[in-house]
Amino acid sequence: MEQPVIISIKSTQKPTGADQDEMELVTQGMLYGDQEEGYTLTYEETSLTGLEGTTTTFLVRPDNITLVRVGTINNEMIFKVGEKHVSLYQTPYGGLLFGVNTRKAEADLSEKGGHISIRYMMEMEHETVSENSFEIRVSNPELPQ
Repeated sequence: MEQPVIISIKSTQKPTGADQDEMELVTQGMLYGDQEEGYTLTYEETSLTGLEGTTTTFLVRPDNITLVRVGTINNEMIFKVGEKHVSLYQTPYGGLLFGVNTRKAEADLSEKGGHISIRYMMEMEHETVSENSFEIRVSNPELPQ
């Protein structure tokens, strides 16, 4: 199954010792997969997010959710509750090594759409630098909800 969807993303970032920053984006994307194998949600970033030229993909599997960015920014984050994942965040200016400690990674998707909810702590050099979240709603305008 491959179908166009509308994706509504609310992301928050609260750096240690600073105010929380929120961003909301509504965009078109594609939903692939099924209940057995899991789902893949993909969309193109825009200048609004500061990641223009990057394709973002969420791989929703039974045991984890993986975020993959390819393009101007290259990165992979694996969200699995209770586990830490370390990865390289590559930018045109160089790379940063960071870790994510997942607090919540839930998804309820079907061909009709659904939601993804992720909360995690980000570390650099073994120090927590921010608390982040994604709240994602997916709707298929072709199918009744």
